[in-house]
Amino acid sequence: MVDPLFTFFAIFTVVCAVGVVVNKNTVNAAMCLMLTLVGVAGLFVLLNAYLLAALLILVYAGAVVALFLFIVMLLDMQGGVKIPFTAATMAAGGLAAGLLMILVLSLHHHWPLDPAAPAPAPVGTVLKAYAEQLFTTYLLPVQVLGFLLLMAMLGVIVLSKKFDGLEDIK
Repeated sequence: MVDPLFTFFAIFTVVCAVGVVVNKNTVNAAMCLMLTLVGVAGLFVLLNAYLLAALLILVYAGAVVALFLFIVMLLDMQGGVKIPFTAATMAAGGLAAGLLMILVLSLHHHWPLDPAAPAPAPVGTVLKAYAEQLFTTYLLPVQVLGFLLLMAMLGVIVLSKKFDGLEDIK
């Protein structure tokens, strides 16, 4: 049986992540990013990774998203020229989606998820045991979170560039 809290946090995280992508207002998108990180922290709590959840809330949701918001507000972004989708951008997006699906399927093939497997026992205060858990059991969630942060940072950089016209793109 699936834990209802897991289902709630998973759906909450996915809905907020979609809100980050589809939201045209950058401030609202940053708020959705913060809610996405709160949902991921809730998933970490369900995995008994309380330290990672607290660090996620303090560092990413607190400091980094606040920094993104200050940058976006200081840039005073106005609507600029919309960049049209070309065949090259559509092909690059399709290629990226295909590579992501290959990665997910290969990870599932090499390390299949066993829903009946018991959850790992909470790690005590021993630093060596914590480091072992961090670099084995929780390595993928930490790297996914780092990748999410990198994509958000690249999004802020792309959004901060002002285009006077389409000739600047070429």
